[in-house]
Amino acid sequence: MWILITVVTGGIVGWLASFVMKTSSQMGILANIAVGVVGAAIGHWLGGVLGLGDFGTLGRFAVAIVGAAILILVLRALKIYR
Repeated sequence: MWILITVVTGGIVGWLASFVMKTSSQMGILANIAVGVVGAAIGHWLGGVLGLGDFGTLGRFAVAIVGAAILILVLRALKIYR
């Protein structure tokens, strides 16, 4: 059951991050899921390193979106993703 929750949440986070970064028309559902899941891990790791706490569900969701947006930014800089 946790895999299904991860996939659905990752898809939503990836879609929102791609919308914020103005790349939503270029990404498919699989890319949204991948960016959402990996970006959430990056966001939570970076938040821990910087000493920023994510309180509650909305805080964790916001940190995940920021991490996914950072991942899209890095992929753009590496010319892997346009």
